[in-house]
Amino acid sequence: MAEPAAVSSLPREVREQLAELELELSEGDITQKGYEKKRAKLLAPYVPQTQGVDPAVQKESKPQMPVPSAAPASASSSSSSSKFHRARSGGARDERYRSDIHTEAVQAALAKHKEQKMALPMPTKRRSTFVQSPADACTPPDTSSASEDEGSLRRQAALSAALHQSLQNAESWINRSVQGSSTSSSASSTLSHGEGKGTSGSLADVFANTRIESFSVPPDVTATTSTPSPRPAAIDLPPSGIVKGMHKGSNRSSLMDTADGVPVSSRVSTKIQQLLNTLKRPKRPPLKEFFVDDFEEIVEVPQPDPNQPKPEGRQMTPVKGEPLGVVCNWPPALEAALQRWGTTQAKCPCLTALDVTGKPVYTLTYGKLWSRSLKLAYTLLNKLGTKNEPVLKPGDRVALVYPNNDPVMFMVAFYGCLLAEVIPVPIEDAGGQQIGFLLGSCGIALALTTEVCLKGLPKTQNGEIVQFKGWPRLKWVVTDSKYLSKSPKDWQPNISAAGTEPAYIEYKTSKEGSVMGVTVSRVAMLAHCQALSQACNYSEGETIVNVLDFKKDAGLWHGILTNVMNKLHTISVPYSVMKTCPLSWVQRVHAHKAKVALVKCRDLHWAMMAHRDQRDVSLSSLRMLIVTDGANPWSVSSCDAFLSLFQSHGLKPEAICPCATSPEAMTVAIRRPGVPGAPLPGRAILSMNGLSFGVIRVNTEDKNSALTVQDVGHVMPGGMMCIVKPDGPPQLCKTDEIGEICVSSRAGGMMYYGLAGVTKNTFEVIPVNSSGSPVGEVPFVRSGLLGFVGPGSLVFVVGKMDGLLTVSGRRHNADDIVATGLAVESIKTVYRGRIAVFSVSVFYDERIVVVAEQRPDASEEDSFQWMSRVLQAIDSIHQVGVYCLALVPANTLPKTPLGGIHISQTKQHFLEGSLHPCNILMCPHTCVTNLPKPRQKQPGVGPASVMVGNLVAGKRIAQASGRDLGQIEDNDLVKKHQFLTEVLQWRAQATPDHPLFLLLNAKGTTVCTATCLQLHKKAERIASVLCDKGHLNAGDNVVLLYPPGIELITAFYGCLYSGCVPVTVRPPHAQSLVATLPTVRMIVEVSKAACILTTQTLMRLLKSREAAGAVDVKTWPTIIDTDDLPRKRLAQIYKPPTPEMLAYLDFSVSTTGMLTGVKMSHAAVSGLCRAIKLQCELYSSRQIAICLDPYCGLGFVLWCLCSVYSGHQSILIPPMELESNLFLWLSTVSQYKIRDTFCSYSVMELCTKGLGNQVEMLKARGINLSCVRTCVVVAEERPRVALTHSFSKLFKDIGLSSRAVSTTFGSRVNVAICLQGTSGPDPTTVYVDLKSLRHDRVRLVERGAPQSLLLSESGKILPGVKVVIVNPETKGPLGDSHLGEIWVNSPHTASGYYTIYDNETLQADHFNTRLSFGDAAQTLWARTGYLGFVRRTELTAASGERHDALYVVGALDETLELRGLRYHPIDIETSVSRTHRSIAECAVFTWTNLLVVVVELCGCEQEALDLVPLVTNVVLEEHYLIVGVVVVVDPGVIPINSRGEKQRMHLRDSFLADQLDPIYVAYNM
Repeated sequence: MAEPAAVSSLPREVREQLAELELELSEGDITQKGYEKKRAKLLAPYVPQTQGVDPAVQKESKPQMPVPSAAPASASSSSSSSKFHRARSGGARDERYRSDIHTEAVQAALAKHKEQKMALPMPTKRRSTFVQSPADACTPPDTSSASEDEGSLRRQAALSAALHQSLQNAESWINRSVQGSSTSSSASSTLSHGEGKGTSGSLADVFANTRIESFSVPPDVTATTSTPSPRPAAIDLPPSGIVKGMHKGSNRSSLMDTADGVPVSSRVSTKIQQLLNTLKRPKRPPLKEFFVDDFEEIVEVPQPDPNQPKPEGRQMTPVKGEPLGVVCNWPPALEAALQRWGTTQAKCPCLTALDVTGKPVYTLTYGKLWSRSLKLAYTLLNKLGTKNEPVLKPGDRVALVYPNNDPVMFMVAFYGCLLAEVIPVPIEDAGGQQIGFLLGSCGIALALTTEVCLKGLPKTQNGEIVQFKGWPRLKWVVTDSKYLSKSPKDWQPNISAAGTEPAYIEYKTSKEGSVMGVTVSRVAMLAHCQALSQACNYSEGETIVNVLDFKKDAGLWHGILTNVMNKLHTISVPYSVMKTCPLSWVQRVHAHKAKVALVKCRDLHWAMMAHRDQRDVSLSSLRMLIVTDGANPWSVSSCDAFLSLFQSHGLKPEAICPCATSPEAMTVAIRRPGVPGAPLPGRAILSMNGLSFGVIRVNTEDKNSALTVQDVGHVMPGGMMCIVKPDGPPQLCKTDEIGEICVSSRAGGMMYYGLAGVTKNTFEVIPVNSSGSPVGEVPFVRSGLLGFVGPGSLVFVVGKMDGLLTVSGRRHNADDIVATGLAVESIKTVYRGRIAVFSVSVFYDERIVVVAEQRPDASEEDSFQWMSRVLQAIDSIHQVGVYCLALVPANTLPKTPLGGIHISQTKQHFLEGSLHPCNILMCPHTCVTNLPKPRQKQPGVGPASVMVGNLVAGKRIAQASGRDLGQIEDNDLVKKHQFLTEVLQWRAQATPDHPLFLLLNAKGTTVCTATCLQLHKKAERIASVLCDKGHLNAGDNVVLLYPPGIELITAFYGCLYSGCVPVTVRPPHAQSLVATLPTVRMIVEVSKAACILTTQTLMRLLKSREAAGAVDVKTWPTIIDTDDLPRKRLAQIYKPPTPEMLAYLDFSVSTTGMLTGVKMSHAAVSGLCRAIKLQCELYSSRQIAICLDPYCGLGFVLWCLCSVYSGHQSILIPPMELESNLFLWLSTVSQYKIRDTFCSYSVMELCTKGLGNQVEMLKARGINLSCVRTCVVVAEERPRVALTHSFSKLFKDIGLSSRAVSTTFGSRVNVAICLQGTSGPDPTTVYVDLKSLRHDRVRLVERGAPQSLLLSESGKILPGVKVVIVNPETKGPLGDSHLGEIWVNSPHTASGYYTIYDNETLQADHFNTRLSFGDAAQTLWARTGYLGFVRRTELTAASGERHDALYVVGALDETLELRGLRYHPIDIETSVSRTHRSIAECAVFTWTNLLVVVVELCGCEQEALDLVPLVTNVVLEEHYLIVGVVVVVDPGVIPINSRGEKQRMHLRDSFLADQLDPIYVAYNM
């Protein structure tokens, strides 16, 4: 907002008032919006005007509401009265909603936002996704922000100032975003896993005094993935050099130009900043009331606004129509009228059909109608079956399938059925599934049709008609005259007086899309014809023109039924003729001097469009122009415009007669033809705001949000009408209240055929008064129309129940919103005015969805501008937010038979994700106002109180341990050797030829083996090379760079023999050096390696020109290749002075992008190998198969160390070999009859996805897994239960035991905490409540409970390991089944982080920490950084005690802290992956408090935008979170490391640096 020059210069009282306002805002007594409004009011006199127009003047100059005329009053549409004369190609708007007043209101509402620059970030689209978009998607078009209101000018100034400042002053913005970014690591304050509190995510402040030469700018590992090739085998990628325990260098420049390592100029980050600015003030009405949702999170319930208008009138009394006149010659039944005219007036015309050009082609006389109907009736009853077994009996239902251009055949069939006393069910063209439901519920087995129509139906190969989906089996009968038998002279149909037996069934489609049949009795049919004859004052021989569908509704009632009652002549104008010749109905009225015409608003509009082609038509003969969709509140402007144009052609103003109809109540009301010269009925100008609260208020204040409605005349003769509340019991409304119109008369439907339950609620309504007691005993029928009875008993309709959208307790009408959308200059964007509006239920409320068809030539920019303006217009006029606005390509929305949009199918497509939009805008931030309040962290209960509380509650402290090492009898010769090197030397002497390792290639053949002696000898040679060539001293670090294999193992022992410290590193990928080499480089630098051992091939690669492009190759340490070693013996094998000496370094990149090295001592190595040996019962005669990456964690230990310690044989399968031979791992296990095998999640997923459908082929190859006792997945995460279960299920058929598969659990501080092993109970599973987890609580629930999560135990705790569950903040122990951080104590815990500058505090906090309370022994614990809980089970452990199960929930530094709650990304990702079949993979992260969801699309690119609403919905419904950005990318873009874990932080960096090449990026408003 434009501020006064200085606040200090304001008068004192103004300054005091401002201060008071600030205080109110800070204490929450006033909303942001209210604050801005009041503040602006105070400052208004002192602010220079922002724009030339004074807002007050602008308001005054709005034109008063005139009676709409042809010339629009609004200057903004800048067109003259020739507007309707111009023939617009293809009718650019849906004219049911055409209203100039409304257009003007919308333009005025938008004028407020006009000057504003666009505040919405435009979605980013890949060029190829939609060919339709010529404009460039990167430049935001000039339009205005999404959710604006009265304060828009002020808000705009503030917003643009904020945006301007934030982009200008990059540094302050970065510093802000750096501060804010710690949200992504919820644990940053408590578990400082390399996160200073609130720094950008490196330990910058902890190690600020370190200076690292040659490392001032970290290697940018992220700037490399611009071309996502198929997912690289497995790359561990730390983002820009965040190393645990190491400063990025004291050079600040790297932070200056990047926010979290992202250039500010980046397109994505400025867009997100734009989004943040737009979202700074989301519209949150102050909501106070809550209801408890499952006792966990309190969902806001909108409280009624105390200022909302309430009805004040008295209770209405039912309104009666005039009595039905007693005419002496009314026929006793409609069939009797046909018989009378057919026999006495045979030559009189009854029905004229037109050809495609609109020329009369055939006239059916009353005589012909009678004789042909008789023939058909006779044929139906006597000629279809045998005499003893007729196919049809009176009362049976028959489907009538006739095209819309053949009224003659239809009329004959309809009356033929009536004469045969069978019940006709006219339906639309064959094929609709919902129509099948109708046919089934009506028990229809026979369909009548024409020969032409039958030929057009799809056939099977042997010529039978196709069985349509959802349809019962039908017998088809052709009713063309030549196929009918003439009835014998003595045969007469049975025509009895009309009674309550069914006459015909008219179908209707409900809001949900189901089709129901309204049954009309013979007496109702007759009474309705009488009432229409009286209301319309029909007289014999009149000509009427009918443009409507003659199979149902007013087209049937007037053109087929009342027509025969009064011996009228109907000219039927089919829809197809109207399309080619829109003026044809006017020409027919002129040519036949017709007295009555039956039309819809669209026909009026089309006639106006084509009016220039015909000057000499006269409509002076018309006494009634019946507008049958007069119940649509927007019909008034069409009627007015038509009158103003055709009054000069003789059209009388009093001839326009709107009427209201519904399938259930039939004709509800109709305006009677007026007396010439009498004043026309008045209009109701209603307040939209009042309507949304169901109250009638004449609009006075804001002209923009007025609805002008015309009456639909009086109640029908012989009828009675009342208005009842639309929901709840049918309570009579007050006189100034809107409700559902109910009608009681003999002329109405009697039931929904075959649906007794729904019938009662609609056809047998007894209204009640405010106290709930019934008013009278007369049943009423609900009409499905919303309205009121105005002065002079005139009926006004304001909408349909089907179009009712109830959002936060306020009612809006779909038609009104469509009208607003069309009034926003939709010509450029919307194809033929095709807009659908419906609501979907998301998160405890209805949400409005607007879908429009986009013109093929619309530019991206026009479309986006139109979308953002529609949002503003709907917000301004209806005061309701749109949840989703989608544009789909022209002609792709499902259609109704007559070409309208099929709303329920559109909604279904939207919810299924099959709408395929080409543009979409979601606004959950502005719409969803009922989220629970963010959780406030309660002041923590002290650890001592927790402990006492647990003891009082009888809960034990949550701790668990593996078997006690001291008690295990272990007649192990190995135990006397303290060091692994000694064990190897002993084995080389004792069992020199015992094979320890076998390496397989992709074909499954052994390429290399190593016996104890071979391994020892090769290690000696490597050790001597290290001493001679490398000139290394004991304690120097050596990087081992080898592909998975035996060379890696020999190099490892060579280092130990020479006293060097090995560091195993994954070799760089030759195809993606730029991405993988910096990681190698970083580990080499961080570990201060003195030398690199590798193969010749890799050595060449390290020094190649390609490598020089990625890193500085001149600074590599000494590189020694071990391919050709000199045969030289080592003088003496190094023996460490103490077991606490360093054995090796284990470097790994965490999923959050941290590179961490941990130190493993010789004592830890022996302890770990011993624990694994005992748990898995390993000894020299055993074989195990390992399909793992051997570079870090437990994978390395199993590959390199365990065989040497335990003497068993390891069959080594490099995981990358599986890519060329999926069968390799399983066939090896089967061939060698392996009992224990180890793999990673990526290997298991490869087999599940790749071999899932090839189980038969596996059987054929003779693969059998019945030998497998344990199949262990090595992991450092929550067990992926879904994957392990599906793996077990899939391979059960080839013998895999359901009990075999289990997982391990390890972390950086201790690589092996749990491992299932051979003894002990099977892993247990529990279901926990997801909502409780967010609150850091564990609540166990039953299987199938909503929002439940299945957790599995991560194997058994290893011998000698103890775990305890601790509150990460207070460091106090927690009770059984409480969620906390897992702390571990064991002989094989790592001895600390390997850092350049040993930081004692971090070391102490992570590796040597004590409980703050309740541990008398003062045990030293290591913090794993994982959340989990311990639960005592009923099972018995190997020790005979009850078994304590450890459940891992997730890593603390991965969790997202949003709205005060803790979320695990995997839970959100699981929900997202389930929403659509085309989502291959998904990852989430946060950026400045926005939740970003990245999904990989495996379908076609047309589906990309379908995912946006589905993703937003599911995250909102299941996790109570609003997604900020949805990014759709190609498969393989989400980086995954060797353990199969997603690298979310790396993905985040790539996204912010705009390197993902996304298919689509949607910014949710």
